[in-house]
Amino acid sequence: MIRKACTDDIKQLIDLLGQLFILEKDFKADALRQRRGLLLLLESERAELFVAQYDVRVVGMVAGQLLVSTSEGAFSLLVEDLVVDRAFRGRGYGAGLLRSIGEWGYERGADRMQLLADQHNGAALEFYGRQGWRRTNMICLRSYMTSGVT
Repeated sequence: MIRKACTDDIKQLIDLLGQLFILEKDFKADALRQRRGLLLLLESERAELFVAQYDVRVVGMVAGQLLVSTSEGAFSLLVEDLVVDRAFRGRGYGAGLLRSIGEWGYERGADRMQLLADQHNGAALEFYGRQGWRRTNMICLRSYMTSGVT
C-alpha cells in the first residue's frame, strides 16, 4: 500500500534514510537533522511525502518538492529520498512510490521531474533507467550558507 506519510511514521522514515545515506557519500545519517527535515516536508504546502507500507511496517519512502522552472515556465518536481528497505527491494515498491509522487506533482502543475542520484549507486541508476529516466548534462554543485553569504 502507498499512502501519504504522517508524523507517526517519522521513526521508521529516519531508519530508511539511514539505509539511503550509507550509499550516498555526500550525506551522513543524523537522526535529529532527518527528523527536522521530515517535519518540514510534512508541514510544507509545496512538498509531499509518500510511504510504502507492508502490514504495519513502513518499507519505503519518497519525497517531492515543487520548484519553479524558468526553462519550463512551470513547476518542476524535485524527487528526493526514494528508498526501499533492503528486504523489500525488487517488489515494485520503488516504482509505486515514484508513480505516486509523480502524480502528486502533475496534479499541481509540474511538467517535469528531476532528481539527484549518487553516481556510484549503480542499482539506483539502473532502477531509474528502467523507469524511463535519462541522464542530463547538468552536474550538481552545493555551497553551505554562512550568515546569508556563500
